[in-house]
Amino acid sequence: MSSALSLEKSMTVAYLGPEATFTHLAAIRRFGSSLRYSAQKTIADVFAEVSKNRADYGVVPVENSTEGVVTHTLDMFVDSDLKIVAQIVLPIQHCLLSNGRRPQIRKLFAHPQALAQCRSWVQNNLPRAEIIETSSNARSAELAAREKDSAAIAGLLAAEKYQLRVLETDIQDNSANVTRFLVLGRQCTPPTTQDRTSLLFSIAHEIGALHRALAPFRRYGINVTKIESRPSKRKAWEYFFFVDCDGHVSDRKVAKAIALLGQQCSFVKVLGSYPNTE
Repeated sequence: MSSALSLEKSMTVAYLGPEATFTHLAAIRRFGSSLRYSAQKTIADVFAEVSKNRADYGVVPVENSTEGVVTHTLDMFVDSDLKIVAQIVLPIQHCLLSNGRRPQIRKLFAHPQALAQCRSWVQNNLPRAEIIETSSNARSAELAAREKDSAAIAGLLAAEKYQLRVLETDIQDNSANVTRFLVLGRQCTPPTTQDRTSLLFSIAHEIGALHRALAPFRRYGINVTKIESRPSKRKAWEYFFFVDCDGHVSDRKVAKAIALLGQQCSFVKVLGSYPNTE
């Protein structure tokens, strides 16, 4: 996907909202601020907007280095024809936002994921604050802006939108905290010199099936960088496996490995090949 896309003002990008979340920030980092953004309530809504041509691209979270995968995003790919056309790796900088002073804070609004990523800091610095879980980081900031003696865990974009002061920055427990987002599109991305391919497959529920399925990657010297399993929700004890590997689907060795994978599996789907920017 060309970087020139960020200059197309008529383009619409759907993202998991609301406005001023980290997904919104990731989308701005990838596409710039001059186009139209469409906040969606759910990950399924983002997929639908792109599938129905109401948006050119979609941005959804897929995994966090601290809290792991976003299972709903993975599950959506089972029945969707959309392709992964790019990824965005965003360092997550959680901040303590408030219009009061820290000693006065009695309530802390936080999304469960943000709270989990900042739990030690909160316990050490706000041990007496009542913690109220919210639906998003942006919602946390919105509530903190309304209520006296309260604060929110959110990002700088939310602080700007809701006119909150930044009392503390980088309160996440892991300084290397990053979230990976996927850009959804309707067409495959052409190869570059450094790509990643994402696949989805299912296998028979029998001894050695997964080992046999992955053997083609070893045969052709392809590095598998990630593997994740999810229940198929169609049949008990049937699983889908999500795999990321180095290379582009058009590369000769990758194409051969996928062809052999298809001989071992009951279902194989290429979710996309895209630049491996990390």
